[in-house]
Amino acid sequence: MTTDTRKTPGARARLHAIAAAAVLGATALLGVTPALAQIELKLGHVGEPGSMFQKSADEFARRANAKLAGKAKIVVYGSSQLGGDKEMVQKLKLGTIDMALPSTVMSSEVDLIGMFEMPYIVKDRAHMSRIERDVFWPGIAPAIEKKGLKVLAVWENGVRHITNNKRPIKGPDDLKGIKLRVPEGKWRVKMFQDYGANPSPMKFSELFTALQTGVMDGQENPFTQIYSAKLHEVQKYLSLSGHVYTPAYLTVGTRRYNGLPEDVRQVLEATARETQAYVYETAAKDETDLLAKLKQSGIQVNEVDKDAFIAASKAIYEEFGKEVAGAKALIDKSVALGK
Repeated sequence: MTTDTRKTPGARARLHAIAAAAVLGATALLGVTPALAQIELKLGHVGEPGSMFQKSADEFARRANAKLAGKAKIVVYGSSQLGGDKEMVQKLKLGTIDMALPSTVMSSEVDLIGMFEMPYIVKDRAHMSRIERDVFWPGIAPAIEKKGLKVLAVWENGVRHITNNKRPIKGPDDLKGIKLRVPEGKWRVKMFQDYGANPSPMKFSELFTALQTGVMDGQENPFTQIYSAKLHEVQKYLSLSGHVYTPAYLTVGTRRYNGLPEDVRQVLEATARETQAYVYETAAKDETDLLAKLKQSGIQVNEVDKDAFIAASKAIYEEFGKEVAGAKALIDKSVALGK
């Protein structure tokens, strides 16, 4: 006489487990898999509300999230919530954040990016577009990837001008002895040393307090950063030097990025490039609007002798060309694209 093992508790449990596995296997074959958790992509930047960093990052996230349709979601963290530029770049390499929007600090990561630290090398946005196409992507982007980073798009931080509490800056001689905060990029330090200032690298998040307390006399930034961070409230003079045009780089760490699904990466890359037109249009409008607002705020605004600044910039071009392999050829090509 045989025993019906299916009636024993242990046998029934085994049969239920087998049946459940069979159902899961069948649904997987049919493509009916249980819902996967949405991928959250953290995008950090140092900009305050109203800055080009904030506007650019939010617009990119809005567009990309609509296209990703729930497969992934970009969450933007501004105002240095994920750290300063230098810290965020390191976090990208380690894979602890997904995306960041650094600017000047990238010249300390990849020597060739120091080209954008050369004074007056970029004439306008049309010139920058040609440099991006013919110099940045073929000549600089590969060097960035060797550092474990990948730039998805070149956006904008803006044209930089000098503010301070000592005196109007009309030429390089007026900068002598002025304690000037600069970003964490060695070529910006060298440039202002050549001009006679006393430059010190400092996180953007610490700048307002440093100016307010007199730890620093001045700083240099685009209008969008000056106005959004309210730096004009603790500065007396704004000198329209326009000494450097700084790109902003939407950047990912290859370690983490390469692990994302291919269709997600395709959306991010296409949307990043597409957002550049919005960035340029918004930045151009802000330049005009914000200068008017800064003048209305009471800060004293003056023009500078740009020829004097250009003449004082020859040494840094020579030093950069000699120190960084391949730099002179990229500079020459960039200059030629402006003619």
